[in-house]
Amino acid sequence: MNIVSFFAGAGGLDLGFRQAGFDVTWANEYDKDIWETYELNHPESILDRRSITEILAEDVPDCSGIIGGPPCQSWSAAGALRGIKDQRGQLFYDFIRILEAKQPYFFLAENVSGMLIDKHQDALDNIKKMFANAGIGYNLNFKMLNASDYGVPQDRKRVFFIGFRKDLEATFEFPEPLEHKIDLREAIGDLKECAIPATEKNKTQGAACHVNNHEYMVGGFSSMYMSRNRVRSWDQQSFTIQAGGRHAPLHPQAPKMEKVGLDKQQFIPGSEHLYRRLSVRECARIQTFPDEFEFVYDNVAHGYKMIGNAVPVELARILASEVYEQVEIALRNREQRELDNINQEIREAVA
Repeated sequence: MNIVSFFAGAGGLDLGFRQAGFDVTWANEYDKDIWETYELNHPESILDRRSITEILAEDVPDCSGIIGGPPCQSWSAAGALRGIKDQRGQLFYDFIRILEAKQPYFFLAENVSGMLIDKHQDALDNIKKMFANAGIGYNLNFKMLNASDYGVPQDRKRVFFIGFRKDLEATFEFPEPLEHKIDLREAIGDLKECAIPATEKNKTQGAACHVNNHEYMVGGFSSMYMSRNRVRSWDQQSFTIQAGGRHAPLHPQAPKMEKVGLDKQQFIPGSEHLYRRLSVRECARIQTFPDEFEFVYDNVAHGYKMIGNAVPVELARILASEVYEQVEIALRNREQRELDNINQEIREAVA
């Protein structure tokens, strides 16, 4: 099945769908810092570099599905909570505009858990209605998932909207969580010894160890950063990988930070040398990008941004596999219904 991708970023969602058997024939990404990375790692996809607001429906190839993660900053519980009133929040409407015109079998849209807070209830209800009424309409199901339940070594809660076109007479069923959780030792234990620091101005120094992008941001830690523990142990899952390198979690080689006051923590005296941010590659591993996926940047902050904004590849693959199977079943059932109707009409005509 051919699908198209909006707000593609580096393509974590796209890669997961490709691993599940979909063909991502066309993608859209407006951030110039990402273009080279996307095109290097997704040579099968045509990349449209315009804003979605400039893209007409006829510019988008016909497809079986539309996927994407409209920008989430305006919905974030840690942000300004402007939601749909923010220009970035309104990009959700452009996503629905294209969906309504193309009428694929399904869509998937991902966003932050902040969409579900009470402040945004009216906007969320409106978005749900728009999905349900887009063209002939979609049967919508949405759920907040924690990526750690689906083979991703990270606590990361995100909302997924998945809709099946109403004529399929089916509604997507989310997969159950996996029993086994991946911890940091399994995910990044082999990378412990060979990470290198970025330059003083956080420019890349190039490859290190046996993988690309194994370098970490240097520089001080803000008072906000030092307000709580930022270290997870080897046998735990990582904190959420964020888009800002300065907010990257600390490497599990360090002991957990010590509380010394209200909203104030410190590094354990004598162990300061163990506290470093996770490298770009370690963050990519935690987001379940394969090592052969290369992030292209000059400033390491752009590497962290691409990774932190991505959908974890393994979570994307698991959801995409379920979508593929459930759409195939729905299409077979629809074909059988149509055949049954034809046979019924023949029987009535003969009678």
